[in-house]
Amino acid sequence: MESDTTVRRIKAFGTQNYVAQENDGSRDRCGNNGYSDDPKRKPEVSLYLLREGLAASLVSVFILVLWGLVHFSLQQLVIGKPTGDFNAVRARRHLEQITSVGPRPVGSPENEVLTVGYLLEQIEKIRVETAAGPHQLTVDVQRPTGTFSIDFLGGFTSFYDRVTNIAVRLEPKSGTHHLMLANCHFDTVANSPGASDDAVSCAVMLEVLHSLANQSTPFHHGVVFLFNGAEENILQASHGFITQHPWAKQVRAFINLEAAGVGGKEVVFQTGPENPWLVQAYVHAAKHPFASVVGQEVFQSGIIPSDTDFRIYRDFGNIPGIDLAFIENGFIYHTKYDTADRILTDSIQRAGDNILAVLRYLVMSEKLADSSEYRHGNMVFFDLLGVVVVAYPARVGTILNYMVATATFLYLAKKASLPGGRYVRDLACATGVAVLSWFVTLLSVLIVALIVTLLGRSMFWYTHFYASICLYGTASTGKMILIHTLAKNLYFGVTNISTIYSLGDLFFDVSLFLWCCSLVWLTQQGLCSAYVPMLMVAFPLATKLLLAKEFKHRGASVKYSVLYLFGLALPYVHFMFLIWVVFEIFTPIMGRSGTEIPPEVVLASLVTLATIFLSSFFLHFIYLVRSTKWILAGLGSVFVVMFLLMSCGLLFPYSGDPDSPRPKRVFLQHTTRTFHNLQGQVESRDSGLWINSFDFTGMQHVTPHIPEINESVRTHCREDRPFCGYPWFLPVKFLSKKNWYLPAPEVSPSSPVEFSLMSKEETSWGTVKMTFSVKGPSHMSLYLMPHRGASLSTWSFGDGTPQFDLSGEYFIFYSHGLDAPTWTFWFEIQVPHVAKGGMISVAISGHYFFGQNQRTAQLEEILRRFPTWAFPSSWVSTYDMYRY
Repeated sequence: MESDTTVRRIKAFGTQNYVAQENDGSRDRCGNNGYSDDPKRKPEVSLYLLREGLAASLVSVFILVLWGLVHFSLQQLVIGKPTGDFNAVRARRHLEQITSVGPRPVGSPENEVLTVGYLLEQIEKIRVETAAGPHQLTVDVQRPTGTFSIDFLGGFTSFYDRVTNIAVRLEPKSGTHHLMLANCHFDTVANSPGASDDAVSCAVMLEVLHSLANQSTPFHHGVVFLFNGAEENILQASHGFITQHPWAKQVRAFINLEAAGVGGKEVVFQTGPENPWLVQAYVHAAKHPFASVVGQEVFQSGIIPSDTDFRIYRDFGNIPGIDLAFIENGFIYHTKYDTADRILTDSIQRAGDNILAVLRYLVMSEKLADSSEYRHGNMVFFDLLGVVVVAYPARVGTILNYMVATATFLYLAKKASLPGGRYVRDLACATGVAVLSWFVTLLSVLIVALIVTLLGRSMFWYTHFYASICLYGTASTGKMILIHTLAKNLYFGVTNISTIYSLGDLFFDVSLFLWCCSLVWLTQQGLCSAYVPMLMVAFPLATKLLLAKEFKHRGASVKYSVLYLFGLALPYVHFMFLIWVVFEIFTPIMGRSGTEIPPEVVLASLVTLATIFLSSFFLHFIYLVRSTKWILAGLGSVFVVMFLLMSCGLLFPYSGDPDSPRPKRVFLQHTTRTFHNLQGQVESRDSGLWINSFDFTGMQHVTPHIPEINESVRTHCREDRPFCGYPWFLPVKFLSKKNWYLPAPEVSPSSPVEFSLMSKEETSWGTVKMTFSVKGPSHMSLYLMPHRGASLSTWSFGDGTPQFDLSGEYFIFYSHGLDAPTWTFWFEIQVPHVAKGGMISVAISGHYFFGQNQRTAQLEEILRRFPTWAFPSSWVSTYDMYRY
């Protein structure tokens, strides 16, 4: 739209016609965007203003249609008919057999014997069946021992002993020097059958191995299929393979199959580092592509409290790879509901088709042999509704981004150069209004979230997601519209139709300018996610330029409005897919993010940000519509109704519905704690049920069912005891500070922890070296807390340098497989002077995750009293503390 358009006569679209009177006394706060009121400049034109109902209907239909397209695309798991190369039915049989043994924690017979036996049996069948073919298959069962430090969950050190890896090498009979690695894990967390995490991936890998081994054409390179048996123990088995196995030196790249949800589509959510040829291989070969570089950059930022074997292969093996994961329905991830029957056969088929096609492509690729030559550079990649993946080098993306930004600034500069000289001031003023509306909207919605929290109704949306849209979405949308309506009528002073259309055009430019600024900033930061604002600038700008004549002569006609929305369709449908991913990941995470992160603030912020981003190019319509009073009334009504439903407690957070469970996660440990003084004598001893809630609501919904669990048995952290004096399995006490401790009889596991100080000696360099031995269950946690003035100088873990001082404490995670020897370790502590209370407190906790030691009568009794909508994961533990 040219800025010197003159309006003589307008039509309110629908029934009314009226004449716009020129008004010499119009307000001049932000001017008229360079518009001239000289009637000699242009002939009389007929313009339309949108009626309120029509505008609301157009935008609503647009949003709903695109949201429907996103969900439709997510349900299309397999596009086209399977070729038959991958047999999903056979893979499902593997999945059902693996999960039939139940949970498979490291060290359990289910993990170390039954599952390993089944996998070896199936691999041997494949070897015998394909022995006459052009490939050879070699199997090696590895039992590595090692240690490393990792900056996950605040940082800790890991030690593993004789965990299990099954490595299967498939290569031409003539041999090969270069290998691809495909990785899955068959172990699980306690009390979960782990169908999606990660038995289905191992089932897929078995079938992919079967298919590749039956290929009649020899490969150029080989493949190692690693069935790793200790991933849930924070990535231990993958570390054992990549740092110790002789085949690891020949691995040039890897594919890791993971899960953060149950079923659906597997998404490529991180690649590299660098090595763009891997992304190109996926784009070229995958039959059902589903990938996002945005997911990669969000995941690697550390916002999501999770990690995969990808990190180990990248950091310790220095090899590039592709990380895939199922992300849907994370509500039942790591729970008893993660069963084989919840995974659709089509999910298995698409994953198998993709992995098979990509591996088949890579083992024939020349780039795998000399991947270092193709190492440099990153890739921008994203899919469009799962139909096609767009991928191009990051350097090309940088050029493209700056071209789009340049075109935008030229467009704005041309307007600024028109007669009148007010455009820059007007744009700055309108931009200020837009940004102010964002902050006021976010603040208002956060106040609503705070009220919800104070009312004790947190997580009302956990089972009813769209209730959050009806509450926070209507509040943010209504606030945005209200602010701009007030700005339009009171601040800008709309007194003639010329101002109406200039403001509509101006606020389109504001949205364009702000998106363009984000485009330039993200590009300068080197983020591949800059393609998102690039799309949100390029398509609206092109649409606006193409519709300029229509808007100039007809205004906000139906034709203009429909074509305008059509031009926004592609960037908006992709952006809405990204919004779906955000909510699909973060909504379930709020159910396991601990008691300290207020979920209402998180979700309200996400809904508000989504509203702000989506509304950016709809601000245009607020200034072109006749009125917004009925829209505001409708939004307000929905908000009030939803607020009343929420405040009355009619929206319960959790659900035990077998078809769609939304369980509350609770950890229970029946533990016995023993504290020793400096003389080695027992200072105190107690036993109880230690209860952790892993979401913000604590036990408020459980207490009515189990009245003993109330505020009177809340625990308090003893700062003079390592990790507050409780048997933390992982160093997550900062996430879950609300705990409960019910007195209970002592536990008597059949293999109690045997902890002893073997030696204590002063070194010639002024430290005290202490050596310990430990014998106990397959999972133990060691806590070291040097006293004031003392510090650890070296130890037998990791690279020898104590790392990750968690507020003066160190956490060492230990696990072992079968037939592990006594664990021996040492550390050296530097003490300027011997304090009265000793130099260090050492504590060891043992965790019994399987077998007869896992249960007690007291645990069984309290588990029966939990409501059906709760998932109480329970085990037996002990905690022993010593001072030296």
